[in-house]
Amino acid sequence: MRIAMIGTGYVGLVSGACFSEFGVDVVCVDKDPAKIERLSRGEIPIYEPGLDALVAKNAQAGRLRFTMDLGAAVDGADAVFIAVGTPSRRGDGAADLSYVYAAAEEVAAAITGHTVVVTKSTVPVGTGRKVAEVIRTANPTADFDIASNPEFLREGAAITDFMRPDRVVIGAETERAADILRALYRPLYLMETPVVITSLETAEITKYAANSFLATKISFINEVADLCETVGANVQDVARAIGLDGRIGSKFLHAGPGFGGSCFPKDTKAFATTAQALGAPQTIVETVVGLNEARKHRMADKVVHAAGGSVAGRTVAVLGLTFKPNTDDMRDAPSLDIVPALQKAGATVRAYDPAGMAEAAKLLADVTYCSGSYEALEGADLVVIITEWNEFRALDLGRVKGLLSQPLMVDLRNIYKPEDMAAHGFSYVSIGRPPVQDGVVLTHR
Repeated sequence: MRIAMIGTGYVGLVSGACFSEFGVDVVCVDKDPAKIERLSRGEIPIYEPGLDALVAKNAQAGRLRFTMDLGAAVDGADAVFIAVGTPSRRGDGAADLSYVYAAAEEVAAAITGHTVVVTKSTVPVGTGRKVAEVIRTANPTADFDIASNPEFLREGAAITDFMRPDRVVIGAETERAADILRALYRPLYLMETPVVITSLETAEITKYAANSFLATKISFINEVADLCETVGANVQDVARAIGLDGRIGSKFLHAGPGFGGSCFPKDTKAFATTAQALGAPQTIVETVVGLNEARKHRMADKVVHAAGGSVAGRTVAVLGLTFKPNTDDMRDAPSLDIVPALQKAGATVRAYDPAGMAEAAKLLADVTYCSGSYEALEGADLVVIITEWNEFRALDLGRVKGLLSQPLMVDLRNIYKPEDMAAHGFSYVSIGRPPVQDGVVLTHR
């Protein structure tokens, strides 16, 4: 089989590479000549573990190619996936679908035989039918079916998520379109992966509903963490206890500085905005959006409070800048709110991130970017952990203590135990757990 993947961003590049690993002939299309040139040389423009090897392997085998020629890529393709960006629109937070519709119009002009046009981008309900209208208007004789195939890829684990997904969702109006997409995912059928065949609208809502529910779990446990801090309880114990309930589950019950990235902030806003416009407001999701925005701003206040009420004239070491580990993605990362707030409060910031500093430097000014954790710590008055990269989980605490002017750590990801920090003589503040003051765990307030 042969497919065209329109867009070589995160979703398009990972999906294209993984389909080629299934034995499909894949042509990835992008308008950016520099990106296509880099990809053709085997250079990967995003950080995703294992993606470079997967692209190189399948490019060498001739199953994966990159081009700017959309017409040639679409000509003769069994399916064309639209995987372009759908960023939040300024003002109301709705999804900007201009790139999707522009791609659909170009695809329409290039269709030469029956083609399944698939929206892989995350789009509001009703977009698939609008894409079909765009294609029919641009090319009334086009022989095509429209389908929706939302992605559920986690940055940092995207290849595993594609190759061993919890489920595949396919929204298709005809059996012919469903059969073509089933054939593309045949290796997953052999592994008995659940495949949900449904309508366009159902598939589109499923993507937003899934991300909004996961975001809700994060905001819920963050609010529980606030209560735990008030009474001296431990949110990790609460999360473990409720997570053992099979109806709830343990995933996404990790208290922290709020969610970020390319999906949850954008998708919750778009879901809420779309539902409001359709007269079926999602009040829970609307609340989650507000809670998360406030959460990130409050984390800077938490650092200031831990520092005795002021960081003016003090140096803060920040470990981790990306919104999560194993990615260089800075989109809506909590650090983008926390670092500027600390600077506004008078702090000097020294920072280190294993993969995200090049992207961070475009967004965070007046930060000293360091080559390693200990370089960032040297001479700092306190350290703040924002992203839970593995290399931050096993810091030499004796060395950390020696590098800081005072042993003060604010751990916004709860990667250390209060008891261990107390044993090393730290003052330690985390999320939803008893603090440590001068080496003593304060179990009661």
